[in-house]
Order: sequence, then C-alpha cells, then structure tokens
Amino acid sequence: MSLLPIFLKLEGRPGLLVGAGNVALEKIGSLLKTGLSLHVVAPQIRPEIRQLAQEGKLSVIERPFDLSDLDGNYIVITATDSPVVNQAVYAGALERNILCNSVDDIPNCDFFFGSVVSRGDLQIAISTAGESPAFAQRLRREIDEQLPQDLGPWLANLGELRREILATHPRTEERKLLLHELAHRQLCDSTSCPSRQLARNLSDFSSEEAPVPHPFAFFLANGWDSTKPALTPGHVALVGAGPGDPELLTVRALRLIQSAQVILHDDLVPEAILSLVATSAETVNVGKRCGAKNITQDEINALMIQHAQSGRTVVRLKSGDPLLFGRAAEEISALEKAGISYTIVPGVSAAFAAAAALGRSLTDRACASSVLLTTGQHAQSHNNAPLPQIEDATRVVYMPGRDLTLLAAQWLAEGLPPDFPCAVVSHAAQPGQQVLHTTLADLGHAKPTTAPSLLIAGWAVKERDLRELVKLSLSTVAAD
Repeated sequence: MSLLPIFLKLEGRPGLLVGAGNVALEKIGSLLKTGLSLHVVAPQIRPEIRQLAQEGKLSVIERPFDLSDLDGNYIVITATDSPVVNQAVYAGALERNILCNSVDDIPNCDFFFGSVVSRGDLQIAISTAGESPAFAQRLRREIDEQLPQDLGPWLANLGELRREILATHPRTEERKLLLHELAHRQLCDSTSCPSRQLARNLSDFSSEEAPVPHPFAFFLANGWDSTKPALTPGHVALVGAGPGDPELLTVRALRLIQSAQVILHDDLVPEAILSLVATSAETVNVGKRCGAKNITQDEINALMIQHAQSGRTVVRLKSGDPLLFGRAAEEISALEKAGISYTIVPGVSAAFAAAAALGRSLTDRACASSVLLTTGQHAQSHNNAPLPQIEDATRVVYMPGRDLTLLAAQWLAEGLPPDFPCAVVSHAAQPGQQVLHTTLADLGHAKPTTAPSLLIAGWAVKERDLRELVKLSLSTVAAD
C-alpha cells in the first residue's frame, strides 16, 4: 500500500470524534492544536473532555453515534473499542466522501496519524501505515534527540525572509538560487544579519534603475548548478573549509562540497559545513586530533587514491587552509606518485579568523612588520634573530596545546618582555568563539581554552584600554 504523506490545514473546519474515552482524550490534544472545530459524540464523556467543552474548546453530544452526525464534517476519527461502531462510522464516511481514521483499526482507515517531531512550524511525521505505532514512536524519540532545539525560531526567521524575497524579487533563476543559498546560511534576528543583507542587496540589484550585476551573476552565467559534478571522475580536490563558518567558504569550495561523491574530512570540520554535503555522497571522518590517531596518514592517502582510481570525485576537506599545517605536501606527493590529478582550493585560515575575532591587524604598521606562523610543537625552538626583529613580528601559533607554560618560558628566555601581549582564540568565527587576552608573563597560568584554539602574540594584538579607545575616537572626529 502506497500512502501519500500530506499535511492538512484544518483550522476552522468541522471535524467529528466518535468516542470520549482514554484513546479519544489522547487524540484531542493534537487535533485541537490544528484549530479544528471539533465535535465529540459518545454515550459516556470523560470528565476531562467535558471540561474542555465547558471551556469552549470543543462541543459534545452525550449519546450513541448516529449516521447523521457525519454530515457536514471534513474529517472523522473513531476512538471506540467497538469494531461494530468503527465499521458503521467508516462505511458512513465512505458514502459521504469524508476522510476517516479508526484508531488501531487498519481496515477502517483512510489515513493514519504520524508520530510527529516538532520544532515550531517544522514537523517531521513518521508513519508505519498502522503496522507498528510503537516503532514510529521509537523513531520519533531518536530523531527528536538529534535535532537542534532552535530550529523553530530559525525557520520562522527564514520564512519571514523568504516572504520578503518573494514580494520584492521577480521570478528568476537568481531568486531560486538565492532561496536555496539562504537555506544553508546562519540566520539571526538582527537587521545587520549577513543573510538579510544579501537578500536586500539582491533586491537593490534587481531594480531597473540600478543595473548593477548581482553577486551571483558570474557563476549563473557560467552554468552554476550544484547538482552537476564540479570535478571530473577520478579527480581529487584538496579543499579548505575555512575556520568553520559556512559563510566563509569560497564559492568554489561550496560547489565542490555539494557535488563530490566522496568527502574525506578532518575532525575539526563542523557539522554546519558537513550538512552542505549531498546526501548521496560517502562522508568519512579521517581526522587526527589531540594525539588520537584512529587512522594513519598513509591510510588517508590510500583512501584518496582508491576512490579516485574507481572513477569517483573526491574532496579532501581540511579545516582552514589546506596548505597550512594540514600535511597537504604528503597527500600531494602520494597523488602524484599514483598518477591522480588534483586541485587545490584555498580556504580562510584560522589565523585570519582569529585576528578578525580580536579586531586587530596582524601587520599593524606601528608595531608589526612581519607574521610568523608556527605550530605548538615548533614554537619553542630557539630563534636566533636579534631582539628587535623578534619583537617586531606577530607570532601566530597553530595548535598551541592546553599547557602554555613551556612556550612562555622559552619566549621569555629568548628575550621577549613579560608584558608582550598574547591572545588565545578558541573556535574562531564559530558560534562558540572565545577570546582570552593575557601577557607573556601570565601566559603559562592562563585558563585552558577548548580546542581548536590558536595563539596570537605581539604588540599588534595589545588589548586597548578605555582611554585609548576614547582618544582614538576623538582623533577620528577631529580628522573628519
């Protein structure tokens, strides 16, 4: 039996419930939420149902069911323990072309109630065609545990923005593309939300008085279609996923992620980006994090080569930029030895996301003429450069570790001053972003931050006090 899953709008429409016992009471809750004008008929009425009638939420008729009760109703539900009554109700509804459900009585049903997971207007209904409601309830609980709790407000915001777009944008391929793009974006209530700005900018571009090409014109003109492969079979792309915010992906990275047949991703790539992967793609976590190596680099290389040689399109998805501390050199070498073609797609490095979180330039002309990128393992090695050059650089340490005591001691031994500004940024550009300002003298005692984190040190990241900010504001006003 093939069923059509639909969601009915019942507000204000008349509906009949035959029965007023325990089973009927269970159904009433979900029926009243729809705004159905509900009438209940039964020879005996439970006190709870009688109370709902007194509150004006439904009407009751305290007598046995009569066929005339069916007239004028949109849907009918029977919740009795009498097969004879169920059959009579169903037969009468069938004659009148009224949809009927008989609880736990499959032969006398036109439709079934699904087990529903709700997040505001988002509803996921599960049906087993009446075969096992208990199994449907079990699936509902499992899905409910996995869905984010804030999907309802997010969907409400998205719906509001969609209606705005439909009202202000002509029916074009650009509008369709924009609506699909927004479904992948983080949305907030603020009027300065990037997604809202994107929609309004496109509205401005659509005006005849402003013939400016909108942001998607360049890839629409080149046949953008996320359903079409962006790679040739047997090819590998080393793709930078950026610091974790989907809005910081490059257009090319997004296209490759959505069209790949195989995704081999680092452990630090968040779910917000993995959710963009096609459902038909094979997604494998090949991460090596915090010293835990469930898979070796040789095994990762072998996976890339194996999938590519079988004619599949492969994306090796790396956090940040693939060419910064991502062992890309070893993977490139392995691909070249195997004769596999590859592409490298740069990503926004965590260093730049962390600098943005601090609101500081890594190359502030007043105090930093260079940037030194290292990892926690190598940041403690001796630097024989003279002190002025050491102080003049902004130091960026990837994966600094939780205990910064040895690193702080080494830098102090090199001659860096105790008041050398330091900042630890955790989860840069992601919802859980944290920033800790400290100095080199206190760095070893700093409270550990959650991984992934990044250390930036140098006069360029000195935390400004209130007096400095006021002075800067006054000088800006004077200059204007």
